[in-house]
Amino acid sequence: MTSAGPGRPRHQQPSRPGATARDEILDAAAELFTTHGFASTSTRSIADAVGIRQSSLYHHFKTKDDILEDLLEGTVSGGLKFARAVAADTTGEAAAGSRLHAVALYDGTQLCSARWNLGILYHLPEVRTARFARFLADRQELRGLYGQFGASLSPSGGDGHPEASGGDFTFRLVESLISLRADGMATPESPLEAADAGLILCGLAGELPAIRAESAALISRLA
Repeated sequence: MTSAGPGRPRHQQPSRPGATARDEILDAAAELFTTHGFASTSTRSIADAVGIRQSSLYHHFKTKDDILEDLLEGTVSGGLKFARAVAADTTGEAAAGSRLHAVALYDGTQLCSARWNLGILYHLPEVRTARFARFLADRQELRGLYGQFGASLSPSGGDGHPEASGGDFTFRLVESLISLRADGMATPESPLEAADAGLILCGLAGELPAIRAESAALISRLA
């Protein structure tokens, strides 16, 4: 009988998706954080789920918080990059409603199509601390861009404040997809339904077919 020796050797065949060991660690952590809880997950359990020694994990991430930070950043980075592109776009004449719809649809699709429902980690007490300031700032910037696109689309006519605009309502609707997915009720149509609902709340139900078409064109051109 032979012994594996101290630690656990890496599997010969990767058991998780990812081009690198770092990607596999993130995938394992995402699964464990969302199914067992962040506090209940140790770096050893993450390493075991990947099939590497704990010391090998520390080569990529110094702490469990570092892993969580990367995962949280991944939930907003795609939507924020697209929203910035929409805000900077000067080549088209897309109306504000179409820009808001495109950002909501793209962002909602990112949240619903990710392998793990990481948005449920937003409300962890740890995430509210300065340790995660970069993620919090990026999420706030994304929310602000929603507000910018919806500043003139408030159901009450708008008062110049993003918080009162149709953009902020739409941001909240998109993030509600996280709970919908957690309850097993999300469908492939859910991101479009959330984006549509935001525009309907802004009183643009009659313009929805044209908005959808222009939104799809924006996504095709800028995503």
